[in-house]
Amino acid sequence: MTYQETLDYLYSALPMFQRIGAAAFKKDLTPTIRICEYLENPQNKFLSVHVAGTNGKGSTSHALAAILQKSGYKVGLYTSPHLKSFRERIKINGECIPEEAVVTFVSQHRKFLEELKPSFFEMTVALAFAHFAKEQVDVAVVEVGMGGRFDSTNVITPVIGLITNIGMDHTQFLGETLEAIAFEKAGIIKPSIPVIIGEALPETKKVFHKVAKDRNAPIFYAEEWVKAKVSEDLKLVGSGPYQGYTLNYRGKEIEIQVDLLGHYQVRNLPAIYLACMHLKSMGWNIEEGHVLAGLRDIVRITGLKGRWQVLRDSPMVICDTGHNKEAVALLMKQLALIPHERLYLVWGMVNDKDVSGVLSLLPKEAKYVFCQAAIPRAMPAESLGELAGKYGLKGECIKNVNEALAHVLKNATKNDLVFIGGSTFVVAEIEEL
Repeated sequence: MTYQETLDYLYSALPMFQRIGAAAFKKDLTPTIRICEYLENPQNKFLSVHVAGTNGKGSTSHALAAILQKSGYKVGLYTSPHLKSFRERIKINGECIPEEAVVTFVSQHRKFLEELKPSFFEMTVALAFAHFAKEQVDVAVVEVGMGGRFDSTNVITPVIGLITNIGMDHTQFLGETLEAIAFEKAGIIKPSIPVIIGEALPETKKVFHKVAKDRNAPIFYAEEWVKAKVSEDLKLVGSGPYQGYTLNYRGKEIEIQVDLLGHYQVRNLPAIYLACMHLKSMGWNIEEGHVLAGLRDIVRITGLKGRWQVLRDSPMVICDTGHNKEAVALLMKQLALIPHERLYLVWGMVNDKDVSGVLSLLPKEAKYVFCQAAIPRAMPAESLGELAGKYGLKGECIKNVNEALAHVLKNATKNDLVFIGGSTFVVAEIEEL
């Protein structure tokens, strides 16, 4: 098979959550365990860092990978979903898995895959672990897909775990309360393995504390160790590609620059920094200079896209993959900080999210073009526009994402501001990305 034929086979033969939703979700690690056993447990042949959370886990995973690479390690990085190419999910030192490696894996193991019938995600996790083991990475940063306890990535035993935060997302799978969701994500906490908690609420902290205590796992709350703030003297989007922050760690102030734009990174930085300090205390070759250099070049090193990404300057066009209430609230707050005349939002969502909750957070003064990604889970643009009207949001419906953006750019002036978001899959379809 060619690479494209291999992808077509995987997409058609294996259920994919990103496309079909609930039918592809399993609360069972057995298929992943079986495929890993068949592959001689590649997940045990390299060290790993495990990252879970509702928001920020992708940015955090990429940041840690960049820092570890700057520290001299050969670093695997597993993330999901991809934006443009399936190969983005599996990287080593910023390089996507080669097409031939994907083709070879599927060709060699197709018979077993068809017997086991794993989900698309289970197969992808196994492929990543096999690739990392074959290429002998020093360490892999592994991002949880959903939840933690039953997530396919949870067959690893990491050197350290990190949970960014807990919010109300994927409630139909993880639970209807913060406590229930925290319990699922706390499933990545392993016996005697330290875990860093990025942000904790009273409801979630007691869950994390109990699970960590039951498993004799040292637990550290980043906000108790590291304080972070946006530097007042640097503009949000200026001539340079960096956002400035000040960290305070044990009374020492540290000035850093991050090439991932977006004020919400201030919430991720304490856990990232504390995780690095813990790895250093465990004997890893991570110096402050490595941390600063890695944070400054996350995008360049890892190729991360879609996080407060500025696509053009005049008019300013920004996209972001944030799609739940907590993420969208932060995005709207940051949009309000950028001087502009008119605000345009190209907006699309998937139908299994809290659509009403998100729409209630969007600015009523903005001009909207509602669209939909080309996946079965996408909410029809007309239905989204109709529901948005109940929240005082007015606009047009143009199904195709790029046609919707082109329509806005035809009408926007150089002093206007355009934002594209609502779904990872909407952002993924932007041709300019």
